[in-house]
Amino acid sequence: MWTLAFLGTAITVAGHGHQSAQSPLSGPHQSLWYSTLPGDGGTQADSVFSGISTFGRLPYFPCLSSNDVSYDLAFIGAPFDTGTSYRPGARFGPSGIRQGSRRLNLYGGYNVPLKTNPFDSWATVLDCGDIPVTSYDNTWALQQIENGHYSILSRAPKTDASRPGPARKGKTLPRVITLGGDHTITLPLLRSINRAYGPVSVIHFDSHLDTCKLPRPHHTADYQPFLRATQGLRRLAIRSCQHQPRDIFLPRGARGTSR
Repeated sequence: MWTLAFLGTAITVAGHGHQSAQSPLSGPHQSLWYSTLPGDGGTQADSVFSGISTFGRLPYFPCLSSNDVSYDLAFIGAPFDTGTSYRPGARFGPSGIRQGSRRLNLYGGYNVPLKTNPFDSWATVLDCGDIPVTSYDNTWALQQIENGHYSILSRAPKTDASRPGPARKGKTLPRVITLGGDHTITLPLLRSINRAYGPVSVIHFDSHLDTCKLPRPHHTADYQPFLRATQGLRRLAIRSCQHQPRDIFLPRGARGTSR
């Protein structure tokens, strides 16, 4: 034991005795792997556990505070959970998703089944941060989410901005992926998309229908966002339990499938 301990100490001392500058190794995503350290001007390879968390370690820009940026695909967070009917905490969802996605492209990001690397595609992809959402007023929070999402969605994309597209007035718009957030955020997101594209169809993967009738006329919560958004709605993987037959409520235009 003592021999091993002494050997370990000797190796440690030897490792710190050499103070030459670190040379970056070659590899993909050079700007992601290596950053300049403040002070001594050295370089450091960002590991999976260091650095600021963005989705997939993508470049970050506060898109809602400036129009001086363009993108083809944007990630935006909606840290909202005050519409939950059971367990709160989804307000930390955007942060948790970003933390869990740190390894997505640090080592390349190649997708074997699709035979492509989405991080090396034609698109300009950004993490636009989070929509500012109040936790004290659900009505106002949902309005914030709708307006914030629409601000990101309605801008001209980085690529093919002049090409005719499916949006209103024949425009091409960037794509937006929203990190939630409890299920309530689906309603303001659909309202934003409707403003940009008109009526759309939804494929809803969930355990619950989310069409419960409201206990109060103007209340909006996570168990009924699709009550007000039903045309062209298709549900998959529904397994929710009901208290009685009348609780199974499918609004006109919606279909549910249990798988």
